[in-house]
Amino acid sequence: MKKTGIIHYSLIVLLACLVLLTATAAGAQVVKSDKPDMISMIVGESTVITTDKNVSRISLASDVICSIVVISPRQIYLTANQIGSTTLTLWAGEEVSEIYDVSVDPDTTRLKRMIYELLPNENNVRVLTSGGVITLSGYVSNTANLSSILALAEAAAPGKVVNLLTVDGIQQVMLEVRVAEMSRSATRRLGINFAAIGSNFSVYSIINNLTQYNTDDDVFELTENINFTGNYRTGSTSILGMIDALKANGLIRVLAEPNLTCVSGESAEFLVGGEIPLPMPGALGTVGIVFKPFGIGLKFTATVMGTGRINLQVNPEVSELDYSKVLSIDGYEIPSLTTRRANTVVELGDGQSFAIAGLISDSLRENSSKFPVLGEVPVLGSLFSSKDFASNKTELVVLVTAHLAKPVDRNSMTLPTDDFRAPDDTEFYLMGLLEGRGKHSDKSSSGGSPAGPEVVVRPENGFDGEFGHSWPQ
Repeated sequence: MKKTGIIHYSLIVLLACLVLLTATAAGAQVVKSDKPDMISMIVGESTVITTDKNVSRISLASDVICSIVVISPRQIYLTANQIGSTTLTLWAGEEVSEIYDVSVDPDTTRLKRMIYELLPNENNVRVLTSGGVITLSGYVSNTANLSSILALAEAAAPGKVVNLLTVDGIQQVMLEVRVAEMSRSATRRLGINFAAIGSNFSVYSIINNLTQYNTDDDVFELTENINFTGNYRTGSTSILGMIDALKANGLIRVLAEPNLTCVSGESAEFLVGGEIPLPMPGALGTVGIVFKPFGIGLKFTATVMGTGRINLQVNPEVSELDYSKVLSIDGYEIPSLTTRRANTVVELGDGQSFAIAGLISDSLRENSSKFPVLGEVPVLGSLFSSKDFASNKTELVVLVTAHLAKPVDRNSMTLPTDDFRAPDDTEFYLMGLLEGRGKHSDKSSSGGSPAGPEVVVRPENGFDGEFGHSWPQ
């Protein structure tokens, strides 16, 4: 009986060991210790995979990226359909025989050929591919070619382009702008009024606002528009004559010469003027303040093209306050803004200029006020009428010059203050000089800049400034 129990126990232990060995063997069949093989393809390419054993089962993680056709038990035809990666698993019987990582990349060979054919001078562009992503590195000669290469790469791999390209050469643009405006105005005005006061009558003429009625005292009064008055009195009758005559000519000259520098493709702005505060209604009856800029402003966007050409978008604007058109809101008197604005896009070479002209305004205003019937009488009708004439002519010209700019050593430049020397006591008190005679050689003591490694931007071809000094070449 005891022997029988020992035998049963031994059989149980043996069965447990067999089950454990079977599970270990099964796990060894599933797990493949070798690293998967790598298959790299390009879109539209096909390849044949040959195995050492007959394939009993095939699994493809994504049939969108690749498609397969079984030619024979040991040959599989694989075709790349689109960019991406997937996994191909093969079974031989119940065991996994092969695992492949399939990577489908863009056709960089075709992209390189197109770049060479369209842009043969761009020899410093490198095209790399990894994991379905195209990486562009190196440098190009200008931004126009950079945009063309990026467009070709996007066509080959939409949304999977990494741009590491840089633009070689001068990529800074300096803009010289001259804004000139001439405005001429002419005004002529003539008004004749009269007033007659007797012992028991009074007559007033209110043509041209030379007289006004005072409601408090119930009388007519003279206004500030009168240039000349005359009085004749006889007995209890008094006659007053009032004349408003004006002839005026005005001339306005506006000139601004802003210079701006920016990197290719970026925008720069300039404003000479100020900001006018405008009341803005707020919540709960409050009034806020909003500032509106005015003056001579400039905004431009420059892009350096091939062969040194510059594509330029220029937006000049000239505005000024006009107190002849005042708007009253809640006790605030707000002047209007007279604005002249232009917007244009041109392409020009380094150092070339273009002008925005023809911005001419010519206005004429004539007013005539007459007393009914009496103002129509020949000769005598002038005593009962007033005439007003106003003319305004404005012409605006904007001259723009573009330069390719690069840094220059600061110590090789001259400034308007370099030649200034403070006068000594003899020159100031006895001779009345505000500037000393002779030139000062030390820039640091005369207000100039000390020596240092700093650089500033100058035009590529050089030009003479307003003060007569030249940029070094």
